Amino acid sequence: MANIAVQRIKREFKEVLKSEETSKNQIKVDLVDENFTELRGEIAGPPDTPYEGGRFQLEIKIPETYPFNPPKVRFITKIWHPNISSVTGAICLDILKDQWAAAMTLRTVLLSLQALLAAAEPDDPQDAVVANQYKQNPEMFTQTARLWGHYYGGAPVPGPEYTRKIDKLTAMGFEKNAVIAALSSKSWDVETATELLLSN
Repeated sequence: MANIAVQRIKREFKEVLKSEETSKNQIKVDLVDENFTELRGEIAGPPDTPYEGGRFQLEIKIPETYPFNPPKVRFITKIWHPNISSVTGAICLDILKDQWAAAMTLRTVLLSLQALLAAAEPDDPQDAVVANQYKQNPEMFTQTARLWGHYYGGAPVPGPEYTRKIDKLTAMGFEKNAVIAALSSKSWDVETATELLLSN
C-alpha cells in the first residue's frame, strides 16, 4: 500500500481510538491485518431506533489511493435498512461514493454510518424490498428491523409474534437465516414465505 495511505490511516486509526465522541457513541475500530489495509469497525445501534441495543460489525478496506478515494465499507452483521443490502451488507451512502473528500476521515465515516441508521434515505435505496416496506408499512419495517437487530446484532428481544413465525418455519426444517430473510421480504406472511423457501 502507498506510504501516504498507510501514514494517514495509522493517524486516523489512533484518532478513533482516542476520540471522546466515538467512545461516547460506542464506535470501535480494530486492525484485521498489520499493514492497515483492512480494519474491522463496530457501531452501536443509535438510541430511539429499531437498532438500539444492537452492535453492528463493519468490514473496512483501505484502497492504495486513500485518502483520495473512499474506504470500501460494508456491514458484516446482517441488518434490515433501506440503504444497506440485507444480503451483502453493501451500503448506499454518498460519502462512500461520489461525495467523498480527501479531508474526510475514518471517524467521519463511522459517525456517518451510525447517523444513517437513525435517518434512512428510502428514496435512494440499496435494498428495494426494505425501502418499499419502510415507505408502505413503517410499523412492520420497525418490527422487522428490531428482529434483525436482535438475531444478528444482539439487541433486546422484539415482539413474540415474529419469533413464533420464525420458530414455525425452522421447525419445518428450513435454515433460520433463510427463514428470517423470506419472512422479512414477504411481509411476515407465513404462507408466501414458505412458497419462497420451497422455490429456492
